[in-house]
Amino acid sequence: MNYPHLHSSDIVLWLRWTARIWSVMSVVLLFLFFIGEGIQPAKITPKEWVGLLFFPVGVVIGLMIAWRREGLGGLITVSSLAAFYFIYEWLLSGSFPKGWAFLMFAAPGFIYLLVWWLARHVKNVAMP
Repeated sequence: MNYPHLHSSDIVLWLRWTARIWSVMSVVLLFLFFIGEGIQPAKITPKEWVGLLFFPVGVVIGLMIAWRREGLGGLITVSSLAAFYFIYEWLLSGSFPKGWAFLMFAAPGFIYLLVWWLARHVKNVAMP
């Protein structure tokens, strides 16, 4: 299907703002989880600190950086999620996480990487 009124720059802009809005919602929701749970650092085990380093800390840092540098921020987000899955869940816990929640929080990182790639490989795309 051909949409003559829709340009590649419009798609990139739409994806960029989708990732930005989603990333704000992810960060706010993660923050609310931490407040609601009443995190007590003294009760967190060293193994749990490793997990927290990657998710949510690494994911949130990546999402914040991606507002200015989409490729770098997206890479940090996706890498932090992968490290969380591999190091914390698989190596330290002996299992692989089930469900989609972790992936949904980090999903804007994948969109940021797509925007970064499209902005460099598709003609007529303006960078903000």
